[in-house]
Amino acid sequence: MPKLKSDSSAKKRFKISKRGKVMKKKAGARHIMEHKDKNRTLNLRKKGSLNKVDGKVIKHLLPYN
Repeated sequence: MPKLKSDSSAKKRFKISKRGKVMKKKAGARHIMEHKDKNRTLNLRKKGSLNKVDGKVIKHLLPYN
């Protein structure tokens, strides 16, 4: 059986945590940061997790993680 290829875009955007959750970077932290609240910008630095349904889709794209 041939090796499965991981989806290149999914490799760059998502990581699988030790507990099996799919982790992602939060949206809205790229530009126009000066008018956003400090607590909001600090929370945007943290990782977010996907819900179970979307996580299953991403796990199919990353077969060896």
